[in-house]
Amino acid sequence: MTVSADTERNPFAPEDAAVAQKRRRAHKVKEDTSANAGAWWTFFAWLLTLVFFAPVAWMVLTSLHQESDAATNPPSIFAPLTLENYAAVFNRGVSSFLINSLMASVISTLFVLLLAVPAAYALSIKPVEKWTDVMFFFLSTKFLPPIAALLPIYLIVKQIGMLDNVYTLVFLYTSMNLPIAIWMMQSFLAEVPKEILEAAQVDGAGLFRTLVSIVAPISAPGLAATSLICFIFSWNEFMFAVNLTATRASTSPIFLVGFISSQGLFLAKLCAAATLVSLPVLIAGFAAQDKLVRGLSLGAVK
Repeated sequence: MTVSADTERNPFAPEDAAVAQKRRRAHKVKEDTSANAGAWWTFFAWLLTLVFFAPVAWMVLTSLHQESDAATNPPSIFAPLTLENYAAVFNRGVSSFLINSLMASVISTLFVLLLAVPAAYALSIKPVEKWTDVMFFFLSTKFLPPIAALLPIYLIVKQIGMLDNVYTLVFLYTSMNLPIAIWMMQSFLAEVPKEILEAAQVDGAGLFRTLVSIVAPISAPGLAATSLICFIFSWNEFMFAVNLTATRASTSPIFLVGFISSQGLFLAKLCAAATLVSLPVLIAGFAAQDKLVRGLSLGAVK
């Protein structure tokens, strides 16, 4: 029985020109739609960035104005610029406050990493029994408001003669940031391939060699993200610093409060001091931005 070409089409025959053109047109429409959606998302991202950056830009601009221009309502945007406010900030001895903040933040962050990485290694790569209960215990230490522990901490620090000492802040910042660091590093180290660690054990690598030569390089983005967050928390801490220090160990947030006065104008000088105090955090974030983005998303998707 013979079947005509009109009633049965060869599946291997090339498609008609009209069908091919229709498919190309649909594909082009899909590409245009995706391009338009990408352009809108890019515009939204830039808009959101400008919204978050606007207060910082306004702070820097205000720091370059005279006090009389900074206090006008509405503010005088195009007022003459000056560096007198920064000179006044340095004349009030901002350097010692910045050094104290840098010492307390950097040393405490190093101690946090030295303690958090082995703990996270034990909870992720070499999980202990009931490790979820251990993680909850670490998190529960953050439930108590710091103000509730201020009085006993003050009495203990006074009794041992460690008031107005930067190493007191180092110890407190280490204990405050350790739980969140363990939580973050546990999710990061859980992504380390177990096969690499097993190969290292076969080659005879011990625990210390495994942590330094294998775990640390692989989890470098996570280490960078954890370090930066702990550094920021320590740098911005105010309550313990203002209550446990006086003159020798005062940190930069205390220096900022000293510009607030009920007499005279202080807004421009306060913005200048805030700009200088913010620079170390901005520099650290800019230097580690590539590892920070990778680290914050490392343990997000399983």
